[in-house]
Amino acid sequence: MSLLNVGSRALLANQVALQTAGHNIANVNTQGYSRQSVVLQTVPGQFTGGGYIGKGVDVHTILRNQSELLTRQATAAASVDASDSARVERLRQLQDVFSGGATGLGAAINDMMNAFSDVVNSPTDLTARNIVLTRIDETAKRMVGASGRLDEIAATVTEQLKGDIKAINLLAQNIAGVNDQIARAKGNGQPANDLLDQRDQLIRNLNQHIQTTQVAADDGTVSVFVAGSQPLVLGNQAASLSMDDPQDFGAASGQKRLYFQQPGSSTKSELGESTLGGGSVAGLLRFQNSDLQEGYQLLNRMAAAISLNLNEQNQLGLTLDGSMGKALLSDVVPVQPKPAITNTSAGSLALSIADPNKLPAASYVVVFTGGTAGTITAQPNGQAQAFANMGDLQTFFSDRGLQITPSGPFNANDQFFVDPLKNAAGKMQALQFSPGQLAAANPVNAAMGASNAGSLQLASLKASGDPAPLTLPPPTGVVLSFTAGTPATFTLTGNTGAPFDASTAPPTPLVGPPYTFTAGQAISIDGWEITLGGTPKTGDSVTVGNATDPQYGDWYKRNAGNAGAMMALRDTQMFDGATLSDGFAGAMAQIGTRTQSAQFAAELSSSFAANLERDRTAVSGVNLDEEAARLIQYQQAYQASAKMVQIAQNVFDTLIQTMGR
Repeated sequence: MSLLNVGSRALLANQVALQTAGHNIANVNTQGYSRQSVVLQTVPGQFTGGGYIGKGVDVHTILRNQSELLTRQATAAASVDASDSARVERLRQLQDVFSGGATGLGAAINDMMNAFSDVVNSPTDLTARNIVLTRIDETAKRMVGASGRLDEIAATVTEQLKGDIKAINLLAQNIAGVNDQIARAKGNGQPANDLLDQRDQLIRNLNQHIQTTQVAADDGTVSVFVAGSQPLVLGNQAASLSMDDPQDFGAASGQKRLYFQQPGSSTKSELGESTLGGGSVAGLLRFQNSDLQEGYQLLNRMAAAISLNLNEQNQLGLTLDGSMGKALLSDVVPVQPKPAITNTSAGSLALSIADPNKLPAASYVVVFTGGTAGTITAQPNGQAQAFANMGDLQTFFSDRGLQITPSGPFNANDQFFVDPLKNAAGKMQALQFSPGQLAAANPVNAAMGASNAGSLQLASLKASGDPAPLTLPPPTGVVLSFTAGTPATFTLTGNTGAPFDASTAPPTPLVGPPYTFTAGQAISIDGWEITLGGTPKTGDSVTVGNATDPQYGDWYKRNAGNAGAMMALRDTQMFDGATLSDGFAGAMAQIGTRTQSAQFAAELSSSFAANLERDRTAVSGVNLDEEAARLIQYQQAYQASAKMVQIAQNVFDTLIQTMGR
C-alpha cells in the first residue's frame, strides 16, 4: 500500500506540474501574466527500525514568479514615460502653429512690413497701397487662425483629460473589487496568483494615467495613493478624481486643476500639479497649464504689439484726402485683472497699456499680504517678487508696458489674476480696405531757410506722438534758428511744448534755450521728430509746417514719410529686445526649444522604462522553449509515476492471490 500511495502522490504532483506548464503556455500572450511554478515538498518519512521510509511527494504551493521591486520600478518608469510622451505629442502640435515657411505666420508678418516699401517709393500708387492693406488683412486672419488652432488643441487636451480621469476612476473601482476577492481568497491559505496578476496589471494601467504608490496590508489588499498621500483605493473602497477650473480664478486663468474626492464626501480637494509625478494626466496638465499658456502669451503679445504700433503710426499720418489716419487693426482692449473668489475686500485693480513695445508674454498673480504690500508671481511656475507699497507695484507693471491703478483698501490674502492681452490674437481684425485710407504722408513738412549758408541737411522727419501727443504747427510753422559755435545752438519759435532728445529711451528734455545742436540727434517737438545733419551757420533756420496748410498745396499726396515710419517698425524692438521682424522667429525658437527638450526627456524615459520592463519580464515572463522542455520533463515523470502505480498494483494483486491460497 505504501508503494501505491507514493505512486499516487507522484502521479498527482506531476499532473499538477503538467497543468501549470500548460497554464503558462496558454497565457504566454496574456498581458500582465506572471509565470507560475509548482513547488513540491517531500512527505515526511515513516520511522521504522531500519530508519525513515519515504512516503513520496506533495504539492506545497503554486509559486508566482515575480519581483516586487522590479514590478514597482517598471510601473513607475512607465508612468513617467506616459507623462513625457503625452506632453511631447501635444508640443509637436503646438510647434506646428509656430512653424516657419511661406504659409507660416512669420512670413505673413514680413510680407506685410515689406509691402510698405512700394508705398514709400510710390505714395500715389493705389495698387501698392492696396497690397499693404491686403497684407495687413492676411496677417490678421493668420493670427486669428493660429489662435483658433490653439483653442482646438486646448479643447482636445481637455477631452483627453476627461477620458483619462474616467479611466482612472474605473480602474480604481476595479482594483478595489479585486482587493476584495484577494482578501476573501487569502483565507484559503494559498495565494490567488491570477488575481494578484490581475491587480498588478490594473495598477500598471492606472499608472499610465496617473502615478501611484502602493502599500500592502496584512489581509492581502493593496492601498493605492496618488499625489503623494491621497488614498485613491483603500481596501475595497475607491475614491474618485475630477477635473475643473482653479478654485481661485476659475476659467479666467486658462488652466485646469485635478480634484480628489473621498467616497461618500461632497468636498473636493485640489491636487497640486507638482505632486502628481508621472502619468498622462500629469503630462497633459503640464502642457495645458504651462506650454500652451506660453503659446497663447507669445501669440497674443505679437498681435497686440503689431496692432497697437501700426494703429498709432497710421493715426499720426495723412490719408490721400488730407485727413488724419484711422486705426488699421481692431483696438486691443486690455482684459482687467480678475479678483479671486476668496477675496475679502472690495479692492480692485484697473489696467491699461502704456507702451506696446514693452508688453510681456506672461500673466501674473498679485497676492496682497497686507493693505499695500504683497507679491507678484509670473504664471506658471514663476518666482514670487515682493512689493512693499503701491508704488513698487505700479513700477513693476510700468516696466512691462502696463499702467495699473489700484483702488483699495486690500486685505491680506486678496489675490488678482492679471492677463491683459488674453485673446488679443483671436480678436485681431483689419479695419481699413480703401487704399486712400492708408495714412502714408507725414502731417508735417520741413523746409530749409532760403538764406542758409551752412551745410544743414534734413535726415528724417516723422510724427511720433512721443513723448507728447502730436500737435501740428501753426500757419507760420515751428522755426529752428541756429547760431554757430562750439557747440552750435538753436532756439525755437511757434512750438507748444519743450523739445526732447528722442535718441534716448525714454526721451529726455533738452537743456535750454538755447539748445545744444548735435548733428544726427533726433529732436522731438510737439509729438513730431526731426533729425538734422551737417553744420549750421549763424542765421540758418529750418521751418516745420503743417502739411495740410493751403500754402503747401497737395504736397502731402506725394509724401511717404509716415509710410516710411511704419516700415521702420520692423526694426523696432518689441519683444524682449527682439525686433518685429525677428519676433516670430524668437517665439518659434522658444516653442521649439520646449519641444526639443521634451522630446529628449521622452526618449530618455522611454528607454529607461523599456529596460526596466525587460528586466521585469525576464523574471515574470513565459519562455516557450523553457515550458516545452518542462512539459517533456513532467510527462516523463508522469509516465514513470503511472508505471509505479502499475507495479504497485501488480505487487498487491500477487500478494492477494498468494494469501488466498
